[in-house]
Amino acid sequence: MSAKFGFLSTYPPTQCGLATFNAALGTHLNAGGASGVVRLLAGDSVSGGIELDRAAPRVVHTWHTDTPGGWQAAANALNRFDVAILQHEYGIYPGDAGDEVLPLLHALRIPSIVVLHTVLSNPDPLQRRVLERIGASADALVTMTDTARQRLSGGYDVDPRKISVIPHGAGSRAGTPRADHDRPHLLTWGLLGPGKGIEWAIRALAQLGDLEPKPVYTVAGRTHPKVLEQFGDVYRDSLKELAASLGVAGQIVWADAYLEEAELTRLIRSADVVVLPYDSTEQVTSGVLIEAVGAEIPVVATEFPHAVELLADGPGLLVPHQDPEAMAVAIRRALAEPRMPGRLTGLAGGPTLRWPAVAARYQALAGRLLPALATPVPA
Repeated sequence: MSAKFGFLSTYPPTQCGLATFNAALGTHLNAGGASGVVRLLAGDSVSGGIELDRAAPRVVHTWHTDTPGGWQAAANALNRFDVAILQHEYGIYPGDAGDEVLPLLHALRIPSIVVLHTVLSNPDPLQRRVLERIGASADALVTMTDTARQRLSGGYDVDPRKISVIPHGAGSRAGTPRADHDRPHLLTWGLLGPGKGIEWAIRALAQLGDLEPKPVYTVAGRTHPKVLEQFGDVYRDSLKELAASLGVAGQIVWADAYLEEAELTRLIRSADVVVLPYDSTEQVTSGVLIEAVGAEIPVVATEFPHAVELLADGPGLLVPHQDPEAMAVAIRRALAEPRMPGRLTGLAGGPTLRWPAVAARYQALAGRLLPALATPVPA
């Protein structure tokens, strides 16, 4: 017997990584169409242009996070299912450091699994307190990397027995035919904003001027809605000015759009190298990294925690933060070693990274929380 899952998360057509993650996970856990989503929706959410898979769970309730006290109705909606899976980022729940998720957790009468997309190494006191109270209230916690698990168990007052490591899932893109192209194609995608490090990739591109033919660098993704609201497109404009000053403006393609799955798959499979030049030293989960690895595209990434964990001796190269010279050297090497992804082994790669296998681990975790739903082991 499969569990009926109630999900709490942002959700398409909202354009954000959590929404995409929850839609993919929910689609693979929606046995018989019995699961449902309580959608978190803020007034500044950017929506549109995203179509759900037909197998994705339906929205059963919307928690308008600009409205005080919405947690009660959200909890009531989740209580109609067997197990609740809550996606957690500090910025998606109302209250100080997102603390309105706490009364919701207390109101649940069903087991709860909280998926932690961010575990800060140096949280402020309120962020630490909220996450520790989440850990005390939830029946299970999921991190997507062992780095995050170690941070959580070592730096927070959380019962380590509640923590499971289940990797971020990847789509089945590797079998899609590669598009023919005449010039080396570098790619970065995702919501754009300061901290993305695109300026370092542009500086690295400028150091590849001796390559013939010259590489093309695609930067795909809309400006992050919160960045756009506060600052407009100042960051994107500054990147274009930098590219012009370095003489590489003609080598950069700006795809200012949130891409549908089929279009994103074609774009990823057209890349020779995925470049992740992020400034963050905190990022313990990167869906873009997982998708690139899952698509068997070589990766050049800065040493953010998820990249360090996944790419060590694997399908890519690590470079120091804010070091365009090292990034240029790594891109040259990745272009010269197109079979680099074949080195990926272990838990992070192959079938264990695909969404069906990832979803099966959530189903098994739910089975441990609800023994009556566990699959009997043959004698």
